Amino acid sequence: MLRRFHIVDVFSETVHAGNPLAVVRDAAELATEAMQDLAREFGFSETTFIVSDPRAVEAGVKVRIFTPAEELPFAGHPSLGTAWVIREHLAERRVDAVTLALGVGAVPVRFEAEAGGSEVAWLTAPPIEVGARIPASRIAPALGLEAEDFDPALPVQHVQAGIGFVFVPLRGLDAVRRGRLDLRAFAALAGEGLPAQVYLFCREALDPANDLHARMLFAAPDVREDPATGSATACLGAYLLEHRAMGPGPLSLRIEQGFEMKRPSLLRLCARDAAPGRQIEVGGRVIETARGELV
Repeated sequence: MLRRFHIVDVFSETVHAGNPLAVVRDAAELATEAMQDLAREFGFSETTFIVSDPRAVEAGVKVRIFTPAEELPFAGHPSLGTAWVIREHLAERRVDAVTLALGVGAVPVRFEAEAGGSEVAWLTAPPIEVGARIPASRIAPALGLEAEDFDPALPVQHVQAGIGFVFVPLRGLDAVRRGRLDLRAFAALAGEGLPAQVYLFCREALDPANDLHARMLFAAPDVREDPATGSATACLGAYLLEHRAMGPGPLSLRIEQGFEMKRPSLLRLCARDAAPGRQIEVGGRVIETARGELV
């Protein structure tokens, strides 16, 4: 059976920017091992597989997400990109929202028109847990940074939404650019259950229209950098609300990422405290760049 796939750039303002994603259709009969092999073959940060009826946009379309190394219960740019493919190519009609059934449960994605005819896809984040703080002095050697590189007003902290990240607030662009991830030096923290997924950010941005600059370094299994990380941005929303880092909220922020990789990305974040819990949305544009068939 020939299976079709689409490649889209997510959180991209122009073609060949943002975070690329491969979306494989009609994947219900693919074995887990075959999905992992295909994710490794594509080589993107993530590849998704649509494994249930894509017309069930309201009840929830079951989707599996794989990095080149493992399956994930949730990820941001795969959710947005897959929902876009379902809406544009597989749904019975062009709907305003698509619900995905992921490992963390139902993840709604809605589509909103902007001035000028462009469109932003927004996901509603699953529940987020703000976890343990880590002394900056303990993580600095693993990042090749010094004590004075860290923002003294905010803590280094573990935050997770199905997948976890270590958030590292830094003083400025120079420190963010110098950051690296040394897995040997990080090993002691990993032994305590902290993920080797480190999100560096600062309040200084390259574009004055943006609010934050970020990089995300992770092990898969070697160290890689992600051009745009929607799940981490969702967790960032909870982190910023927790510490009132950008005021009491609600927050409406523009976050730039991927510039160090020459994959400039723009992620939009809306976050607010509301009963029964925080409401966090992450948005970005989706641009299709290729489509084809697996053989």
